[in-house]
Amino acid sequence: MQEKNYTMKDAMIFSQRIAQLSKALWKAAEKDWQQWIKPFDLNINEHHILWIAYHLNGASISDVAKFGVMHVSTAFNFSKKLEERGLLSFSKKEHDKRNTYIQITLEGESILLELMEQYDPANNSVLSGTLPTRELYGKFPDMMEMMAIIRNIYGEDFMGIFERSFDNIDKEFTVEEGKIAKKKSEKETEAV
Repeated sequence: MQEKNYTMKDAMIFSQRIAQLSKALWKAAEKDWQQWIKPFDLNINEHHILWIAYHLNGASISDVAKFGVMHVSTAFNFSKKLEERGLLSFSKKEHDKRNTYIQITLEGESILLELMEQYDPANNSVLSGTLPTRELYGKFPDMMEMMAIIRNIYGEDFMGIFERSFDNIDKEFTVEEGKIAKKKSEKETEAV
């Protein structure tokens, strides 16, 4: 049996500190997120599913549940609502009839891209809360320790998808006239 190098009191204080800080941060993040997506008649689960479908470019409902940190029935039910609105399509794979897969539609991608264009940092309290730290240190707060905790809880697959989505944004998007915009493909650039 491995010997503990912490006290019971230290463990309890750390657990409660994480729980209370996480709840406070989530409340602010949730409010910011809801405010951002409200004009598009989406809720957080629906937006998150569109985000996952876009970045995974075809995901099973199980993948959506796993990477969206939601129950499979929640992932399915909200995906179904998005399908009814024409933002997702459902399919089965020839080699995998047991799983249901989703694919973002052109309309779904259009809404997701418009949402990104409409992002306004001034309306984000969590971002505003980090600005004094950014001013002091010249960068946003590091997330390495938090990411290490999440990696140990949810695993490498989760963190891989997490990082892929942000790498995709970094590679596929730019800022034009103060707004986030998808980079034009070579064909689109040549046509202009």
